[in-house]
Amino acid sequence: MTSTSTPRDGTPLITMRDVHVSFGGVKAVDGMHVDLYPGEVHALVGGNGAGKTTLIKTLAGAQKMESGQILMDGEPITIENPRDAKHRGIETIYQTLALAENIDAPANVFLGREVTTRLGNLDEGAMEDRTRAVMSRLNPHFKNFAVPVASLSGGQRQSVAIARAVEFNARVLIMDEPTAALGPAESEQVRDLIRRLREEGIGIFLISHDIHDVYDLADRITVMLQGKLVSTVAKSDVTTDQVLAMIILGKRSEEIEDSDVQSLH
Repeated sequence: MTSTSTPRDGTPLITMRDVHVSFGGVKAVDGMHVDLYPGEVHALVGGNGAGKTTLIKTLAGAQKMESGQILMDGEPITIENPRDAKHRGIETIYQTLALAENIDAPANVFLGREVTTRLGNLDEGAMEDRTRAVMSRLNPHFKNFAVPVASLSGGQRQSVAIARAVEFNARVLIMDEPTAALGPAESEQVRDLIRRLREEGIGIFLISHDIHDVYDLADRITVMLQGKLVSTVAKSDVTTDQVLAMIILGKRSEEIEDSDVQSLH
């Protein structure tokens, strides 16, 4: 199984090369290759157990790989833990969002990285000002800065989680099922957030089971099956039906025939 990706100009922001991860003798990730460019949304798709979440956890520092290499701007880097990833500007927004429910948006954005005055007190004004500034870029309609995030809608909560990443100079954003459990209007709000991030030059790895999300947002799509690379394709080169056939049948895009697509319906 080999990649059929469309070449892009310049050096990738991230390159993951020949990554292997096993659990109890079972290969969860088996020789994966994938890369990400600045200002690109690169979707990782595949059925349950395909290995996409495990792969991306190695980049986030939440899972150690047995072998393989990660490069950033063409230079090898070591990521042993989430702190290493954050230091490199690699931020992860998990499906659970990991927000502190009982505090407001500014306190969540700066959670663990609080701004203090010269006397050592929390500088709540500075944190709110900076949160308003980053939110004005991401979601200008966001107004609920002084209420606990527990009272916010799903789309607004995503805004807070993304603002936390962007405020601390994320270059790479890993988004795990960002529209799961959201209604149509909130899902569209999150899609708008992702488009804004792309315009700012942030590279985004998007993990999603929603093929319409993938097709709407992604520049390229990587399909995985049983820990292996099936194919990497430009979104413009494939239809949603072809992507589904790649996921289900494990065929590269150029191997898919009309009968394969028809068998899905």
